[in-house]
Amino acid sequence: MAIGQVTAIHRYPVKSLIGETLASTKLTERGLPGDRAWAVRDEVRGGIRGGKKLPGLMELSAHYEKPPQDQGSSAAVITLPDGSALSTTDADAGARIGKAIGHEVSLWPLLPADALDHYRRGAPTHEDFEQEMRALFGRAKDEPLPDLTIFPPEVLEFESPPGTYFDAFPLLILSRQSLAHMQGLAPDSRFDVRRFRPNLVVDVPDAGPFPELAWRKKRIRIGSAVIELTVECPRCVMTTHGFSDLPKDPTVMRSLVKHAKGNLGVYGRVETAGEVRTDDAIELLD
Repeated sequence: MAIGQVTAIHRYPVKSLIGETLASTKLTERGLPGDRAWAVRDEVRGGIRGGKKLPGLMELSAHYEKPPQDQGSSAAVITLPDGSALSTTDADAGARIGKAIGHEVSLWPLLPADALDHYRRGAPTHEDFEQEMRALFGRAKDEPLPDLTIFPPEVLEFESPPGTYFDAFPLLILSRQSLAHMQGLAPDSRFDVRRFRPNLVVDVPDAGPFPELAWRKKRIRIGSAVIELTVECPRCVMTTHGFSDLPKDPTVMRSLVKHAKGNLGVYGRVETAGEVRTDDAIELLD
């Protein structure tokens, strides 16, 4: 029995850059082909970095001019804030991105999973571990930090699971009901989907708030793909940054902590590869 449907599909060719909206996509064990296939490396403090540390990246966007390969890093087009464009394969791509965000970076395709030094975390901004975590997750001194033990252990040592540029898992699913519920609780903020970078936005009619959280540890079928849902998504400081027409808004995190334990959306992995389209029905298998 259908419990909902897909209303939007999003892919992000470069980690932390604004992505593109698709009408359909394949899902493989690595998620959407071409999703987070590129990332920038901080040439000042080391390590692969995203919008948590380099919020200027969120002012750039990326898209593919032709469908990317299922694996690896196909060439993508990056649009800078001034409207100029470059290819991810351009020799000066990193330098131009660095100039645009005011920080020295290089641009990298995916490397093999055994290139561990490439994926290892760079130097922290703060020497105190708790202060570093509060900065990364946008948490005030009186707010609890997220429980990171829900993640695979390699996420604590590496910026992403080696061989990928995902934060933790290859898919993120977010419901319209969760966004609408938070918007109602925080009417002065903008709970715009662009702040939260989901791959699949879903509609679950007649459900209460945060319906996707009920799918944790269960499987759903969308189109011909089967997805195993894993854990809730603890939100980070990226959700509060300003970019495009969205203002900087730390109260987004205050509201998430107060009403949703700082979480929004659910992570997943692909159990059975297949094709997914907007308007596809969602079937709960477990």
